[in-house]
Amino acid sequence: MAGPDVSELQTFEHDVLVIGAGGAGLRAAIACAAQGKNTGLVCKSLLGKAHTVMAEGGMAAAMGNVDARDNWKVHFRDTMRGGKFLNNWRMAELHAKEAPERVRELEEWGAVFDRTKTGLISQRNFGGHRYPRLAHVGDRTGLELIRTLQDHGVHQGIHVHMECTILDLLKDGDRVVGAVGYWRETGRFVLFKAKAVVLATGGAGKAWRVTSNSWEYSGDGLAMAYIAGAELMDLEFTQFHPTGMVWPPSVRGTLVTEGVRGDGGILKNKEGKRFMFGYIPERFAPETADSEEEANRWLKGDKSARRPPELLTRDVVARAINAEVKAGRGSEHGGVYLDIASRLPAELIKKKLPSMYHQFKELAEVDITTDPMEVGPTLHYFMGGIRVDADSQMTTVPGLFAAGECAAGLHGANRLGGNSLSDLIVFGKRAGDGACEYADKQGAGQVDNEQVLSIIRRATEILNRESGANPFMVQEKLQEMMSHNVGIIRVKHELETAVEKLQELKKEAATAKAHATSQYNAGWHTALDLRNLLISSEAVTRAALMREESRGAHTRDDFPGERDEWLKYNIFIKRGQDGEMVVEKRERAPGPQGLVEIAYSKIEDLESGKVGAEVK
Repeated sequence: MAGPDVSELQTFEHDVLVIGAGGAGLRAAIACAAQGKNTGLVCKSLLGKAHTVMAEGGMAAAMGNVDARDNWKVHFRDTMRGGKFLNNWRMAELHAKEAPERVRELEEWGAVFDRTKTGLISQRNFGGHRYPRLAHVGDRTGLELIRTLQDHGVHQGIHVHMECTILDLLKDGDRVVGAVGYWRETGRFVLFKAKAVVLATGGAGKAWRVTSNSWEYSGDGLAMAYIAGAELMDLEFTQFHPTGMVWPPSVRGTLVTEGVRGDGGILKNKEGKRFMFGYIPERFAPETADSEEEANRWLKGDKSARRPPELLTRDVVARAINAEVKAGRGSEHGGVYLDIASRLPAELIKKKLPSMYHQFKELAEVDITTDPMEVGPTLHYFMGGIRVDADSQMTTVPGLFAAGECAAGLHGANRLGGNSLSDLIVFGKRAGDGACEYADKQGAGQVDNEQVLSIIRRATEILNRESGANPFMVQEKLQEMMSHNVGIIRVKHELETAVEKLQELKKEAATAKAHATSQYNAGWHTALDLRNLLISSEAVTRAALMREESRGAHTRDDFPGERDEWLKYNIFIKRGQDGEMVVEKRERAPGPQGLVEIAYSKIEDLESGKVGAEVK
């Protein structure tokens, strides 16, 4: 089969091509355009339809607007402790230092934040954060972030390519020089040439049945980077957000913002007991209230009180909910109850949590100002992803950069709520700057026509088969298998079963058949996503099988508790020369002494200046 003439393909040439138009992709594109680069931005869906809008509670930045004791060192310490000290030290430092400036930049670009009585950007409490730190816009912060970046970005001369799916990256020797994609509407193929490429494609939540992720999240960036030779890391750490909707079934998994708990919401089982007091880990006990009276004092602003247990890190809360349900103390539909109605007046709930009010009213016919919500864990976020350089965000493949959820390092074993949005703007900018610097030094590469044709043939084979597997059924099998075998609680024999079943599903997916033409063909789109979903799923499963401990969002029932020896290692995944998946356990570099002291210090020593004074 000769295939199309590459010279006749629709072709775009850019200095930098950004794949993914959520917060990280938009911020990277803005950084490139600001330096005068010809910048292309590819959206799998429509511009503005990104998972960023689902991050509702706020963006974490130590601005000190509500509590003057907050600073970058406390934010850094919280991030490291939340990530169980497996975070990349440099990334956590850069994030904590640069987040306030990035938030103020958004304000200059027109973001309309909620305000304190003195007119400063308001900040709210969130799980794992010592102080009120999340700059927010009600419970629609992600939406405001996207709106602001879009409005600013469209005036920078960025070339936006909407409803275009990238199939694979192109290489000239070791370096990446472009990509091949197709228009989802027409099925026509398109060639992108670029001096540098930034991946900002999010995670792979659609490999699980219950997820807050939308249809776009099929691990495209992870798989394309892996195929191109980049290394992946920390993929065993998949975050199950504690509070997703559990009823009705049509919206199961839809996110319920942590802002509900940040504003005073409490978790109860079917017996009406506020159960989180029974699940406080020893490490967090010194900073967590052990009585309702103290927790209520903290919410009222008593600085001598400790924070409520509902604001423990997401892994702790998710496991606690899971334990209550398994013990038979769950809600009517298999979750627990999240109660804000008894905590705040109705009008204040509508003002602070307008999206949640309308979401439950319209989707579940529940009035959260009078009744509790039913919630349960939902696959929400990938802490792991593509390995990047902390400062430039370049992957292990020259010319290929990554930022946001598809990049690994910042969050370690568990992400703190609110750190995702500030991650996007801090490292989105750094990825854009890094890509520009690389493009200036390297210039344009050479596109290999045979690579282009090979990518197109792989895609069209699905349409040309006489018979084959139903791609929707293969994805459904994958989701059921991952939910059962690689869920919130993991064990060796189930993970080994998952590895075996993934090999079977790969063979089935290789025969996937989509009927009719390439125009408006949902079956074809799903069949093309399967490769990326399966690569991402196998990487998560193999990494989870190798890490024989429970740390952060990775819980092994057969290896309970954190093991000191495992704190020394990250798990890396790469593609072997014969195409097999290679999993490696590598020793971590020690953290800089000053940062180590800050991360492990007592909060009173950090506040008093006894620790960290020498770290600027």
